[in-house]
Amino acid sequence: MANSLSENAIELLCELVKIPSYSREETQVSDYFQKHVEKMGFKANRVNNNIWIKGSRFSESKPTLLLNAHLDTVKPVSGWTYDPYTPTKDGDKIYGLGTNDDGASLVSLLYAFSELDKRECAYNLVYAASAEEEVSGKNGMEALIPNLPKIDLALVGEPTGMDVAVAEKGLMVLDCYAHGKAGHAARNEGVNAIYKAVKDIEWIRTNILPKQTDMLGPVKMTTTMIEAGTQHNVVPDVCKFVVDVRSNECYSNEEIYEILCKNLESEIKPRSFRLSSSSIPMDNPIVKLALGMGKKPFGSPTLSDQALMHFPSLKMGPGNSSRSHTANEYIMTGEIEDAINTYIKLISEVTL
Repeated sequence: MANSLSENAIELLCELVKIPSYSREETQVSDYFQKHVEKMGFKANRVNNNIWIKGSRFSESKPTLLLNAHLDTVKPVSGWTYDPYTPTKDGDKIYGLGTNDDGASLVSLLYAFSELDKRECAYNLVYAASAEEEVSGKNGMEALIPNLPKIDLALVGEPTGMDVAVAEKGLMVLDCYAHGKAGHAARNEGVNAIYKAVKDIEWIRTNILPKQTDMLGPVKMTTTMIEAGTQHNVVPDVCKFVVDVRSNECYSNEEIYEILCKNLESEIKPRSFRLSSSSIPMDNPIVKLALGMGKKPFGSPTLSDQALMHFPSLKMGPGNSSRSHTANEYIMTGEIEDAINTYIKLISEVTL
């Protein structure tokens, strides 16, 4: 049975690799995935390019476990020596864009769901393949959740080596504007906005917010872009820079924004506060069960659809995060088989 499930999962993964599925451009892959799910005998529900399935034994009187992974990929980086859209097998490896992030989790959870749906269970199962995860788009998980039944717990498939991410950093992107006064570069006039920006950027580089945890460590703030000036002989009156903030569970994004407003001279405009840090208690039954199976807990620095979930969630999936968004991305066939077996064991034994 396990081999049959993994063979079907690998076959589906290889077909998905052939279909470009960049964030906000998932219609073609979503169409294919919907037809595949229906061929498996399930009723596919669709919200935008998100596909979700309700277990055949669903009952309003039972709690509900959501199984989730995402359909979309980033665009291929330079440096690929394989065709990103041709699944290429080399021994136990399958190369192709999205194999690791997040195709392996997507197909492993689907075929685990298909097996578990045949069994009597004390809780409901819902499977969701989400869109726009890589850009945290508003037409992805955020649009999907209001259409789902009430969810009590989510298992999110992302490449974690099948260890358990019990906490995940949030994300806030800040557009910052240092304001000066234009002047001629040859004369001692004007106020250079670049120099004002440098002072704020140095504060960001050297200051660590005091509250942190063992799982997620400190809040990480990184200046990633800077833009100023119109020509060499004009003192710039504006310098824009972008700050990437990865929040831990000790601070909300709003709190970090307020701290920066008090300490920086630049004007700060947050793009959004909506992508919060998330965590699940170590005594949650699914965490305890996973640890009992020998899985290691850790805090994840990377963002997922968990940031948009307002219910307990755990991140766990085949592959390795270090392979994501890289040239010659790959997954190993043995990782998919192990993931399906692990998911079935974990989900069938957990209590909600």
